[in-house]
Amino acid sequence: MKQFKVSLSGNGKTFTVKEGESVLNAALRQGVMLPYSCKNGTCGSCAGKLESGRVHYPFHPPLALSEEETAGGDILLCQAEPLEDLVIRAREIEAVRDIQVRKLPVRVIEKTALTEDVVLLRIKLPAAQRLQFLAGQYVEVLLPEGKRRAFSIASSPQHEDVLELHIRHVEGGGFTGWVFDELRERDIMRVEGPLGTFFIRNDEPSRPMILMGGGTGFAPLKSMIEDLLSHHDRRPLHLFWGARATGELYMHDTARRWAQQNEHIRYSTALTEAGTGTDHFSGFVHEAVLAQYPDLNDFDIYMSGPPAMIDNARHAFVEHGARQERIFFDSFEFGLDVPVRVLSRPH
Repeated sequence: MKQFKVSLSGNGKTFTVKEGESVLNAALRQGVMLPYSCKNGTCGSCAGKLESGRVHYPFHPPLALSEEETAGGDILLCQAEPLEDLVIRAREIEAVRDIQVRKLPVRVIEKTALTEDVVLLRIKLPAAQRLQFLAGQYVEVLLPEGKRRAFSIASSPQHEDVLELHIRHVEGGGFTGWVFDELRERDIMRVEGPLGTFFIRNDEPSRPMILMGGGTGFAPLKSMIEDLLSHHDRRPLHLFWGARATGELYMHDTARRWAQQNEHIRYSTALTEAGTGTDHFSGFVHEAVLAQYPDLNDFDIYMSGPPAMIDNARHAFVEHGARQERIFFDSFEFGLDVPVRVLSRPH
């Protein structure tokens, strides 16, 4: 089988890509931890810069890149397949290198409705088994016929034997419909994880943080905040949570309690439906961020939610001074019909 050599221009590290394999999959297979999230081309987390060589996209155009970005040499590593040897510029993530990805059976020990269309699942690992992960990472539920569905871990890494997931019912989503209608406590599922490169960076620990979530994008942010609190991390943190109406803020009291009990934490909400109360910003959640922080140069920004929210916020935040390399995000949505190796991130 034909293979291509890929070199990272920043550190000179090299790896090989098999013909028909994406750059990202090849890198991860060989222990080169590049940023990624959705793996279906919609989020842009895995974007890199092509410095030499040629790639192609066999399934669909790179949805997360604009025409200008593509013309400027940006590529999506989760979708790009080499046509010749490559030199790329991409960030390598060191913090996840030594965390073992495992496949495990888990038992559902709690299923609780948080709203009409969001349930909380607590899943327990086998006796004496633990799952080491970083706050913000996710697991994939393994389904028949090689299908997978990925969900952020909402609990903190201190709880390695019981994981918390927040699952939204998606109209027409077979798996989420099964979770809501048929899954019962004590049922067994199989999961693989941890996965993803969405986690708190500690290379500049003095920088204040903005955490912004949309809908069940609150789940990985909850894990992050609980993990920071467990380590007595006191860097300033402002959580923004966006939804359509108050009823979708399914752990509003939990978030308010964090802010009430910790002077370094602030909490704000944004609602897009009119007439939802004066305690909430009226509009999109990224607009709520900019209303309070018109200059974002000094902040680390962590975002989790639908691709449209992430894309709008990312561009707006850079225009308001945010440093691109200090914006970290986890974008999820049902993906297009592509082969199983390209995964979607429904919540």
